[in-house]
Amino acid sequence: MLNPHAGEAELLVNGRPYALKLTLGALAGLEAALEEGTLVDLVQRFEQGRFSARDVLALLAAGLQGGGHDLSREELASATITGGPMQAARVAAELLVRSFAMPESP
Repeated sequence: MLNPHAGEAELLVNGRPYALKLTLGALAGLEAALEEGTLVDLVQRFEQGRFSARDVLALLAAGLQGGGHDLSREELASATITGGPMQAARVAAELLVRSFAMPESP
């Protein structure tokens, strides 16, 4: 079951739902996979709408890894994502927001 309060976001890949999460290990892998800049730069690119398909793919692959799934980046790149590239970008942005947003005070 998806837990948005734990930073999880859902992506439908080949008709199957996956819970994505950016753990510390997944973030480290994401940072290593980025071809330019840092995680802060990645967040800024999403905030400014300047992200690339490469950014979306790297972010979703890291989220899959953090969610404990064994779907590789290459498999994800050739998979059918329900909602297409726009949905993939929305889920990637949602994953960033949920991972880096400050928790609400009670």
